Amino acid sequence: MGSALSHLSNCINVNTLLDIDIDRTNIKWKLYLINHGIKYKGKTNSNYFAFMNNLMKFIHDFYDDRDETDKNIWNIKNIRGARIPASGLSNPTLDFSSIPQYYRKVVKSYLKTIITKRSASHCFHMLSRIKYFINSFYSRDYKDGFIEQLNRQDIEDYLYLLNNDFRDNNPTYRSKFISYLRTFLEYIQLAQYKKAPKKEVSFLIFQDDIPRRELNKDEVKKAKFIPEPVVKQLDNNIRELDRIQYIPFYILLRETGWRGTDILNLRYNNCLKRYWNKKEEKYNNQLCGDITKTGIANLKIPIRDQVAEMLDSCIKKTKKKSDDNNNPKKYLFNMYKGPRKTRPFSLTVFVNSIRRLIKEKDIRDHNGELYHFTPHQLRHTRAKEYIDQGMGISIIQQILGHTSLQMTIHYAKISENKLYEKWKETKDLELFKVETNIENNQTNLEPKSKENLIRYEYIKENLDAVKVPFGICFKPSKLPCKKQLNHCLNCASFCTSIEHIPEYEAEIIKVKEHIVRSEKNGKDLWVEKNRAYLKLLEKMLIKIKEEKIVHKNARTREVQSNG
Repeated sequence: MGSALSHLSNCINVNTLLDIDIDRTNIKWKLYLINHGIKYKGKTNSNYFAFMNNLMKFIHDFYDDRDETDKNIWNIKNIRGARIPASGLSNPTLDFSSIPQYYRKVVKSYLKTIITKRSASHCFHMLSRIKYFINSFYSRDYKDGFIEQLNRQDIEDYLYLLNNDFRDNNPTYRSKFISYLRTFLEYIQLAQYKKAPKKEVSFLIFQDDIPRRELNKDEVKKAKFIPEPVVKQLDNNIRELDRIQYIPFYILLRETGWRGTDILNLRYNNCLKRYWNKKEEKYNNQLCGDITKTGIANLKIPIRDQVAEMLDSCIKKTKKKSDDNNNPKKYLFNMYKGPRKTRPFSLTVFVNSIRRLIKEKDIRDHNGELYHFTPHQLRHTRAKEYIDQGMGISIIQQILGHTSLQMTIHYAKISENKLYEKWKETKDLELFKVETNIENNQTNLEPKSKENLIRYEYIKENLDAVKVPFGICFKPSKLPCKKQLNHCLNCASFCTSIEHIPEYEAEIIKVKEHIVRSEKNGKDLWVEKNRAYLKLLEKMLIKIKEEKIVHKNARTREVQSNG
């Protein structure tokens, strides 16, 4: 260290360390080492550079009192309101120093607008894609101001370079270099930044430029949902987990469907709430926590009494062991010693413990191999269980902490068994009419009803299906959902049949009650909206009774599926 400090003092001729330009000093330091015979390879070189980097970091963190977003390297932990998961970040910094000076301020301004709205990991990935885009142009001798003058040919050249540089990566990975770039350019254009493209971004980057996922459907299902036999074995054997402190953590993951990072973010002083249920005349239990990724604060969802008792026991134990020194943030699942002291449990330790249990109990997948477990699979599995049990999609959205219905629909797929059960029910509900001629021992099936039955069975068997209020959504998973709740009734991907008649009748009664209350309170706007909704419900009910099944684009989907 003494030798490195001596060399550094000879290299840098300034009155105070505060005068150091870090970027220029790093270059000057490298040249100095070369001129003094210190090669770029070997342990000695590593020691010199480690000393320089650590010293620069110390100066940067200790002496630089500017606002964090004014610096060239942001420590996300120092930015108030940034979304940092309780489990921590592998890389807590956003480094803008490698972005050319001309565009650095623009990029920093954009990241400043999203750092408190999106997760820290999303901001990190966004920055890395923007860096690649800008530096790819400078490396091809483009000059300052190229973004303002961008044309379609420039983007096509960029796409060619991108596809060559990342030809071994999957389409999902490559797509982010285009979709994130488009989001960035659209924002600075809408915000009227001087360095934004002059041409409309929609004329520069087309939707078809973004590669689509190319994953086999069976592989997607395997990656997302834990097969029912496997999850049953995990549930039955979880009490034999070798890390017993992680058993309550697993139970909360299974009960709620929340992300592991959000369960780890629970605080013992406010994670269990109780409210009075007038109808049942008893107190019901709620789990309460913040959803970091989507920025939902203080989300409350119901939990069963047995789970609440377990949670209450964990709270008491944690509260007894915690103080301001070993658990200042009041984590429910806190580490009290070791390198992770004052931080929550480790997801990696949890996963490894589950995998040891799988090996010990010989839990295998359908291929006969030991099941490969990841914690996020529990979230997808719970979403599917909610759907199979008939829970409404909007309720599942709230429980999982999604900000849009489309996110929930992506997770919640109706299982084959549930589709079969519903299919059997349609026969009992007279989806088609059968006329039997006893004397001639002949059975006649009405042509229209027969056609409807075949189509209904076909689309259930072959197309992705998601239960929504009053029916089922057959929207292709790659398309965004443009409808919400009752607007599904006007959607071409919406399918409904006579099995949903009770839902329509109950909703019609409820809407009529809303209209009466709104009229009494002088809420003319709500009266108008509810009357329009009522008219739509009644029209759909009449159509179902006449046609038995309503699905506008079934034929189109069938053609697409066969194609």
